[in-house]
Amino acid sequence: MFCTECGEKLTLMFANGEGLVPYCKNCGEYRFAQFSTAVSMVVTNRTKDKILLARHKGHEDYILFAGYVKKGETAEKAVTREFKEETKLNVVKYKYMASRYHEPRNVLMLGYLVMAEDGEPVIDEKEIEEVKWFTFEEAEKAVKHDYSTAEAFLKNALTEIKNFK
Repeated sequence: MFCTECGEKLTLMFANGEGLVPYCKNCGEYRFAQFSTAVSMVVTNRTKDKILLARHKGHEDYILFAGYVKKGETAEKAVTREFKEETKLNVVKYKYMASRYHEPRNVLMLGYLVMAEDGEPVIDEKEIEEVKWFTFEEAEKAVKHDYSTAEAFLKNALTEIKNFK
């Protein structure tokens, strides 16, 4: 680990109330971990009996819709913007569910349950190969497994969809 300000190698030092934290001796400052924030969406239809999943180009697994929160943007705005960008559909309503750190991309994922307006999605073919509506059971089988963030958010959302008003 290196200091984001001066490039000096960081050492772990005890910070009162924080435990061991990377510290830059050159700057005399603690350097807490920095990572991006993104939203991840379990998308259901108005009748709450289907889940919309996406398959990106060059991948076999289906995943949830997701996107980074831009500087100055709220997570809620990112939900509506990202879903509209990827499907040309509007979000009718959304509900925050849970967060999870996604180590492969060093990102904090904020999981949302989203209800989409009726209509057929129109995809950006440069990024997404296919979007498809699945029954709950089909979605559980189709989404990436092996303790993936998508799988964890999907399972959580499936228990909450019935109460989504």
